[in-house]
Amino acid sequence: MVNVLVLGNGAREHVIAETLKRSARPVSLSVFGSAKNPGLMALADHYEVGSVTDFDALAPFIDRVQPDFVIPGPEAPIAAGVADWLEARGIPCVGPKQTVARLESSKSFTRNLLEKYTIPGNPKYRVFTSSDGLADYMNNDLEGQFVVKADGLKGGKGVKVVGDHLADVDEGVAYATECIEDAGHVVIEEKFIGQEFSLMSFADGSNIADMIPAQDHKRAYEGDKGPNTGGMGTYSDANHLLPFLKDGDIEAAHQITEQVLTALQAETGTPFVGVMYGGFIVTKHGVRLIEYNARFGDPEVMNCLALLETDFVDVCEAMINGTLDELTLEFSPKASVCKYVVPEGYPTNSVKNERVEVGALPDNVKAYYASVDGREDGLYLCGSRAIAMLGMGDTLEEAEQAAQAACEAVSGPVFYRKDIGTAALLNERVQMMNELRG
Repeated sequence: MVNVLVLGNGAREHVIAETLKRSARPVSLSVFGSAKNPGLMALADHYEVGSVTDFDALAPFIDRVQPDFVIPGPEAPIAAGVADWLEARGIPCVGPKQTVARLESSKSFTRNLLEKYTIPGNPKYRVFTSSDGLADYMNNDLEGQFVVKADGLKGGKGVKVVGDHLADVDEGVAYATECIEDAGHVVIEEKFIGQEFSLMSFADGSNIADMIPAQDHKRAYEGDKGPNTGGMGTYSDANHLLPFLKDGDIEAAHQITEQVLTALQAETGTPFVGVMYGGFIVTKHGVRLIEYNARFGDPEVMNCLALLETDFVDVCEAMINGTLDELTLEFSPKASVCKYVVPEGYPTNSVKNERVEVGALPDNVKAYYASVDGREDGLYLCGSRAIAMLGMGDTLEEAEQAAQAACEAVSGPVFYRKDIGTAALLNERVQMMNELRG
């Protein structure tokens, strides 16, 4: 029996738990999260509600369930140092220690790391600690094409791009000044033109093993309109590429992550153990790095873990033991499309405490529960993304139709993006990259 504790209570943690339970070995699952996720409750042997960054509250639960290892789902406990805290208690963590978790928690740390170790993929950028020179840098050095990145954890909503979220340099300076007042500094960098993709990799400190690439859709509304969100949905293709990618693009992203892993060890003396989630963009000049996260991406984790054929317990133990190079990752040759059902008003003014009902779902769909609360009389919205519907099939068309049918089966004050994974949206992206590459 393998005893595993999962920290968190969203859709990401739901699919992590489900994948653990698919192991050939018996798994005793414990969950510590801030709400009662019905999907997790159905899988867990032990479940306790509490704040995932309250280690004093976590301690007695850990003592009681005695996990062989812990998987932290969200970024907050990782950034707060849960891996260091667990190590002091003699418990392995499938998540990085605080100093290397800065890969996610500090945008400036990551940009400076790539620059110091001459790793490809960085944009032209500068870290500002005051508003002096902001307008000049945006206007002249970056020719009005800039991105403002808050330095810290913002739930996927701290990055603002001119032309998308910011109308002009004046709005850019205003937002950058807010960021400086909040964190003491801000990162300003050039705006990349191209198509984004996510490539997550398992890391054991010395080796990485890539998962399949996926494309996230950050904007709230169809046609990539509206405010940024934590991610409205994703897709992955049956050939484990994306329609607009070439094999060389994945290799370029892999090389960047491999070099960053080595640089982290050199810079901090601490190995990175866990998931390195690279957000990349393919441009006419090749693959560039947008950012790293230090944990599974949500919703990308649904596409990857649902299709993972290698025993996930073996993968976790290989990360802990530094033996990833002895393991071969295998994924089912299926396409997948994930669409998030979210509360009306999300992400700025979400409906809360309203009941939703989930009807019959197609056989080739998995539903992963996120920001919902399972009560005696049903399922209630908690204000953030509610249910991730993952459709799978031999083709993207088949997977998209399944995910769409599943979203339509949810009734209540909710919405979702109908265009994710559709041929029309995919063709737009392929055409854009064809034009960029010439």
